[in-house]
Amino acid sequence: MTSMSGAGAIAAQTDHLADHLADHLAEFRIASEPYYRPVGQEVELFDAAYQARMPIMLKGPTGCGKTRFVEHMAWRLGRPLITVSCHEDMTASDLVGRYLLDAEGTVWHDGPLTLAVRLGAICYLDEIVEARQDTTVVIHSLTDDRRILPLEKKNEVLPAHPDFQVVISYNPGYQSVLKDLKESTKQRFGAIAFSYPEPAIEAEIVAREAGIERGTADMLVRIAQRSRNLKGHGLDEGASTRMLINAGLLIAKGIAPAQACQVAMVLPITDDPELRDALTAAIAACL
Repeated sequence: MTSMSGAGAIAAQTDHLADHLADHLAEFRIASEPYYRPVGQEVELFDAAYQARMPIMLKGPTGCGKTRFVEHMAWRLGRPLITVSCHEDMTASDLVGRYLLDAEGTVWHDGPLTLAVRLGAICYLDEIVEARQDTTVVIHSLTDDRRILPLEKKNEVLPAHPDFQVVISYNPGYQSVLKDLKESTKQRFGAIAFSYPEPAIEAEIVAREAGIERGTADMLVRIAQRSRNLKGHGLDEGASTRMLINAGLLIAKGIAPAQACQVAMVLPITDDPELRDALTAAIAACL
């Protein structure tokens, strides 16, 4: 009787854990297809990398569609997606988990990385270069043939679920001595390069996402191209596709195009009066 009761208790705990994980899976699944307009072979490359469970790095400027692409691929592959927005104060415990006090005492709480490893989710570390290097090394054992996550505080080694994959995004434009990935991290990943789409495709995306006429989208793209020509001449980055969509959304709500461009494309990227004047002149020339 005692052994049967013990077996029954273990079975009940196993069923409870399975239900708990199933609830988490549902929470992180993407219900409807996120719009993404392919501009090259990135869909096929990511699909092949996922089939091989290869860790992937998405390299490209801010606002060019890297995050939307990951969301689209998670939906396409039918996998849950757990996204972590990296920052300089993030610790390894923020990723892996920690013991916390609650009504029942001290209880272990999985971090997002550990949860993804258990569930077989895609773990997306957004702008990983913003995190400290002593934090990002926690992914090393997951991005080689070991595919394990040591939980040192639990004295446990967690094998990755067969469907687990790590994806990171990285903006080479922010590369510096202080903010860059270690070579030992970079070389664990395959990489897919992203950039702003060619004008016709970018206008198609802006018109679709902002709900504006194609001619207006073409005009916004022309403005963006002029701002991107100023990169390295006072601007760290030109206007991104995301900024064009924001300007389009304002225009769709009745804001005059010149004012919408100021709010969404000029004021956010520079405080320099001369650059603002140059961008304002570019807007006037394109209207």
